[in-house]
Amino acid sequence: MDGVTAATLPDAAWRHRAGLTRLAEVLGADHGEARFVGGAVRDTLLGLDAHDIDLATVHAPDEVVRRLEAAGIKAVPTGIAHGTVTAVSSGAVVEVTTLRRDVSTDGRHAVVAYTDNWREDAARRDFTINALYADPSSGRVYDWFDGLADLSAGRVRFIGDPYSRIAEDHLRILRFFRFHARFGDVVDADGLAACVARANDLMALSRERVAAELTKLLVARSAVEVVALMEAEGIFRPIVPEVDASGVERLRTLAAREHDAGVAPDAIRRLAALLPNDAAESVGARLKLSNADRKRLVLATAGAGDEGARGLAYRCGIDIALDRLLLAGADVSALDEWVAPRLPICGGDLVARGLSKGPLVAQTLKRIESRWIAEAFPDAPRTAAIADQEVAAALTHAT
Repeated sequence: MDGVTAATLPDAAWRHRAGLTRLAEVLGADHGEARFVGGAVRDTLLGLDAHDIDLATVHAPDEVVRRLEAAGIKAVPTGIAHGTVTAVSSGAVVEVTTLRRDVSTDGRHAVVAYTDNWREDAARRDFTINALYADPSSGRVYDWFDGLADLSAGRVRFIGDPYSRIAEDHLRILRFFRFHARFGDVVDADGLAACVARANDLMALSRERVAAELTKLLVARSAVEVVALMEAEGIFRPIVPEVDASGVERLRTLAAREHDAGVAPDAIRRLAALLPNDAAESVGARLKLSNADRKRLVLATAGAGDEGARGLAYRCGIDIALDRLLLAGADVSALDEWVAPRLPICGGDLVARGLSKGPLVAQTLKRIESRWIAEAFPDAPRTAAIADQEVAAALTHAT
C-alpha cells in the first residue's frame, strides 16, 4: 500500500514562507523524495495555525547536509545522530529528518536505522494523526494508518498495539492525554486501557520530560476534562501524587475564572490550582521547573492581599498578581491594559527636603510608596505632598 489518499492539504500561510519551496526542491520533493510530515500537516488539515514545519526525506543525513550546502542553504546538525538536520532557507526554519525504523527501544531512548520506506517511517510514530504526510508541491496527503479518519472523529489512537508503543517510549502515556486534550472528542478505549495499565512506567522518565508534557497539557482545549480523567484513572500517582479530586475541582474553578475574565490559560497558574498549598515547593523542585516558575508556583496561592489588584501587581508583577487574584476569586478587571507607574519621587528628593543620607531615607521612601499605592497612585503634586508629610514626621522622630 502506498498510503496515497484523495485528500489534499489546504492552502496555508506557512506553505508560502520564503525559502520553503527551494528547500523542498533541493531535497527532491518533485521526485517523491521529501514530504511534509506531522504537526504542520495535522494542524493544517484541521484549519489551525501551524508553527513548526518538518520534512521527512529518503536521503541519509550526510546527503541532506551535502545537498543543502551545495544549494547555499544553512544546515545545522541539531540531531544528526538521530537523523535530523535543521535547515535555514531564506528565513524558513525546517527540521529535516531521514526516514527511520526502530531497531530497539528501552522506554526512554530508541536505536534507529535509516530506511527509504515511507510506511516504515510512519509505523514508528506514536499516533495515527501524527503520521500524516503531504507532498510539498501537490499537497497530496499520504496516510497508512487511517489517521485522516481519526482526525475527523476527534480520536487519538496509537499506531499498532498501544502496549508495545508505550513500552517503546513511556512518555507516550502523557502524550496520549495531551493530544486528546488538544484534539480529542472520543477517548480511544484501547489506548486509555494501556495508559492506565502502564502508568507506573512514568516513574522511569526524567522529570524534565514529564514537566514539559504536563505544562503543554494544562493549557490545551479540554485540559480540565482530561486532567479529571487522568486523576480518576490514577495517572498522576507515579509522578505527581499530590493531585487529587479536590485539586481537579480547583482547576475547574480557575479555568472558568480565566474564561470569564478573558485571561489566557497559564500552565503554572493551573498547576498551582491542582496542588495543595503546601506541595508547591516540593513539586516545583521535583519537576525541575525554572527558578522563576517555582517562585510563581509558590506565590500563586498567597491570596489577593489588601492593596487591591493594581497594588498587588505593582508589588509583585502582573503575572503573579493574576495568579493570586484568579486563584483567590478576586476581580482582575482593573489590570486590563494597565501598566505599572513609577513612583514619581526618589531618595534624592528626600535628602533635598532635609533628610540625612542613610537608612532613614529608605525607610521614609518606603512609607511614601505605601501611601502612594494605598491612594491608587496619585499624580506628582499629591505624591510631593505625601513626601512633605512623611519627611516632616521623620525629622520630628529623628530629633
